[in-house]
Amino acid sequence: MGMERLNKRFLEERKQLFNDVEVGPLEDMPERIIQFGEGNFLRAFVDWMVNEMNRQGVFCGRAVVIQPIRQGLIDVLNEQDGLYTLLLRGIEGGRLVEKREIITSVSRGINPYTHWNEFLECAANPDLRFMISNTTEAGIAYIREQMPVNECPVSFPAKVTAFLYQRYRNFEGQHDKGMIIIPCELIDRNGDALKEIVLRYSREWGLEDGFRAWLENSNYFLNTLVDRIVSGYPKEEAEHIFEQLGYQDRLLDTGEVFHLWVIEDDQRFTRELPFDKIGLNVVWTDDLQPYRTRKVRMLNGTHTMMVLAAYLCGLNTVREAVEDPVMGRFITRGLFEEIVPALDLPEQEKESFAADTLERFKNPFIKHYLLSIALNSVSKWKVRVLPSLLDYLNRRRQFPQILTFSLAALIAFYRGTEFRGTALLGTRDQEPYEIQDEMEILEFFAHVWKEFQGNCDVDGLCGKVLGKREFWGQDLNDIEGFREAVAGYLHDILSHGMKAAVEKLIRNEL
Repeated sequence: MGMERLNKRFLEERKQLFNDVEVGPLEDMPERIIQFGEGNFLRAFVDWMVNEMNRQGVFCGRAVVIQPIRQGLIDVLNEQDGLYTLLLRGIEGGRLVEKREIITSVSRGINPYTHWNEFLECAANPDLRFMISNTTEAGIAYIREQMPVNECPVSFPAKVTAFLYQRYRNFEGQHDKGMIIIPCELIDRNGDALKEIVLRYSREWGLEDGFRAWLENSNYFLNTLVDRIVSGYPKEEAEHIFEQLGYQDRLLDTGEVFHLWVIEDDQRFTRELPFDKIGLNVVWTDDLQPYRTRKVRMLNGTHTMMVLAAYLCGLNTVREAVEDPVMGRFITRGLFEEIVPALDLPEQEKESFAADTLERFKNPFIKHYLLSIALNSVSKWKVRVLPSLLDYLNRRRQFPQILTFSLAALIAFYRGTEFRGTALLGTRDQEPYEIQDEMEILEFFAHVWKEFQGNCDVDGLCGKVLGKREFWGQDLNDIEGFREAVAGYLHDILSHGMKAAVEKLIRNEL
């Protein structure tokens, strides 16, 4: 193409030519954040927020980014001088929104596997105050390994321990040189989990008691909840976007407009990180759990409630499902009439989050495939849907129709007796699809559906599925009338097809 690549020199020369792209601050700023993870999510979430704080003059700092695994994008990040373009696109307040911005909040990147000493040298920086991470859910995990000597350990918590120990020694345990550690990994109580493993390494490596006391008293491991769909590098439309921008960007990143960061703390650090003071949707709270429950039940729960029925109706993406006249009504009813009433949260807060959820589902820039969401649906249904169903039942003394139907849809989706590798094969419109879950779950469904071929006993089939305590944490047959309700819906699905069964349900003909 002969098109120039984004870097600091190019930006300084051409900045005045960017009419529809906002450029972050370019003046020198100290490194105040050490960030583990250079992937799409942190760049479209935390680094974007830091860029906004810098732009509004309330932070004045940049992030030095650490590559958490051997393969990564640090070389590309350094080639572009830490710069990249972020496109935020979606529906906001009923309007289509697209924002383009060059993010300037990253100073440089370090690969600790090839530059271990450079990584440790960051610990001597007196300006450094915050540690942020997103190393995937598997990143905050214990791996037995020795204290590193001139080489990078494997696990993320081991890297954190080595870094903090180096900082402790550099500053001789000064209280004000402790770190505020804010992990973004999608596990429950992520800050507590990371702290526990760091303390474990400190004991196993025989580090002095003073270091452990400094960890406990001068460092703050905060639990968080993050929420933004980040679709990453837009491969199919990248060349067209480059033509519009007038430059190439190998780190081009895309995400939705909606964002939420909930940080569990008593607000003592809000003056140091004033995200919420500049219009960002960041919540500092002393109790994270209601926000986690809201997200799991309303956003994730609605996904799980509708995805299998929608797929068997012949739809392929979340947007197609929510815009379909039949499935769209199914989704809206399930969310507003069954999930929302079962939550102990302020009504306005619930209604607002539910409305945001539907807008996010309609985002035309994100292709969220139903078959991808269907991965491991059994465990997802237990965590995301079953609690809403049980709470609704306790409050209303009747079964929520949509949520109950969603279990029948799950059983129908898992219909198959043949395997392709580690996937069970289902059938939609005479075409096979792969059902992905743990092997013992797939083998169970293959067995009960094979039995069904011989006896056509819908009630018996449902009884066996509902009775799997390993799946649901209880025998769902113990809920009076529940097996009969699920079996009735499954009978409709098997007799008339998924679309006709959903149409019948939303017409309240049951």
